[in-house]
Amino acid sequence: MSAIRLLVLGAVRQHGRAHGYQVRNDLEYWGAHEWSHAKPGSIYHALKQMEKQGLLHAHEIAPSTVGGPPRTEYELTDRGEEEYLALLRDALVTYDQRGDMKTAAIGFMVDLPRAETVALLKERTSRIEAWRSSVTEHYVPEQGPGQLGHIGEIMNMWVHTADSEAAWTHGLVERIENGAYTFAGEGEPFVGVLAEGEENPYATGERHPEDHR
Repeated sequence: MSAIRLLVLGAVRQHGRAHGYQVRNDLEYWGAHEWSHAKPGSIYHALKQMEKQGLLHAHEIAPSTVGGPPRTEYELTDRGEEEYLALLRDALVTYDQRGDMKTAAIGFMVDLPRAETVALLKERTSRIEAWRSSVTEHYVPEQGPGQLGHIGEIMNMWVHTADSEAAWTHGLVERIENGAYTFAGEGEPFVGVLAEGEENPYATGERHPEDHR
């Protein structure tokens, strides 16, 4: 499963309606170009593909301020909303050693109700523990990595990563259960996107032909 779909749908959803450059700008503001494959070309391609798939509705608006053809603004369709929430829920419970889906899911978790988010994160912890158990069927951490030669260091890394992530997830659940953050249905959400025209201090400056469409 690609993180780009979740990231693009989530960025559009936070604006209500957004053109492609806004989505790109938000993802760079979040640093997604560093921890995922959210590059300009893939962002614009995802927008067009998801419009064709009926997940986004495209609105043609006035020409951009720099001239050229009219810009296109996108908004989620009902199918797009369903797809977004399904991707988010799946990303919150899945443990696969990849950081992009996990990072995107944490960034959007407040789009779900508090109780549901807690339940999904607890399920994630259970899956981490099950994954760790599958590793330790073949590797005994107490005997050290040398038992399998230098290859044992790979399994040693896997176990330490799983333990660290399980501990972090437990802490996150505890913070949420104690009232941290504003979740869906609880009031005004945290504003994590840039306003139109607001300068992005983390922009890459990389130009793309689609930037002003």
